[in-house]
Amino acid sequence: MPGIAVFGAGLVGAYVGARLAPHARVTLVGRPALVGKAAEGLRVSDVDGFDLIVTPGDIEATTDPAGLAEADLVLVTVKSAATEEAAAAIAAHAPARAVVVSLQNGVSNAEVLRAALPGRTVLAGMVPFNVAEPEPGRFHRGTGVGGLTVEAHPDLEPFLERFAAAGVPIGETDNILGVLWGKLLVNLNNAVNALSGASLMEELRQRGYRQAWAMAMREAMALAKRAGIRLVDPLPMPLELMPAIMSLPDRLYFYVAAQAGGGRTRVDPHARSSMADDLAKGRRTEVDYLNGEVVRLAARLGRRAPVNARMVELVRAAEAGAAPLSAAALLATLKEAARAR
Repeated sequence: MPGIAVFGAGLVGAYVGARLAPHARVTLVGRPALVGKAAEGLRVSDVDGFDLIVTPGDIEATTDPAGLAEADLVLVTVKSAATEEAAAAIAAHAPARAVVVSLQNGVSNAEVLRAALPGRTVLAGMVPFNVAEPEPGRFHRGTGVGGLTVEAHPDLEPFLERFAAAGVPIGETDNILGVLWGKLLVNLNNAVNALSGASLMEELRQRGYRQAWAMAMREAMALAKRAGIRLVDPLPMPLELMPAIMSLPDRLYFYVAAQAGGGRTRVDPHARSSMADDLAKGRRTEVDYLNGEVVRLAARLGRRAPVNARMVELVRAAEAGAAPLSAAALLATLKEAARAR
């Protein structure tokens, strides 16, 4: 079986790695806490009813980057700020033949990896779902569908059947930039969710939070179009329509969301954004690589992105200990930022 290493195995990395464990030689390289959990056995589940126990003998876990030594494929799932550090570890320990796939938030991580790993196959990928840890050692996909999207390359061919058998099929694309920016637009809700202090389900039930997300999306979508980026829809709900749908009154929104999810709401009660998890654990968030990416795109185009810039400010304040914001308070401060443009 091929060797697959997950470098930076947090929630998403542990979930994908554990799903793959029956179909490949999987090594998780992560924090000591993950190694301890893997020694007791991991459990993976999802909103569609999948449930699997991965015993300690079926998966390797280590804190040592030397665990990359036998990898044929390296999945990079570290936070964006740690991408250069991940590249250095891969350069030092992974075989030159190993295919490297970035499964990180944001749009620029694969470029950082390529610059640090010349001559290697480095591909950008997108994860369309959210993973939570409702209890220690259990990694649960709480939203979306289970597949991944990776930029097309012949070197992926040996792994496609393994991922499909594991229930995390890889869809290949020739427009990975559009895919990544499409996902980033959806991920602009990460900041809203983090600032709300609520679960994703609780947050999406409140129109004011949805309107805040819609404001950030509209601003980013206009900039992406101006930059010539061909956006790809990451969800069953078309990106073009999402800001309008998010702004609907509650009853209409619930109906449309249920229809888009095949007749039922596809958000698990356990689900929270990764940014909310980072705030809860006192870690620096990835807001600079999400809302901040929109601000940087605006600057490159000679324009401004006041709504997303205010989001960055609010998340930084939350990192420093600011209390969660009500839907009304968040919407009001974003509208103030937009008016001051």
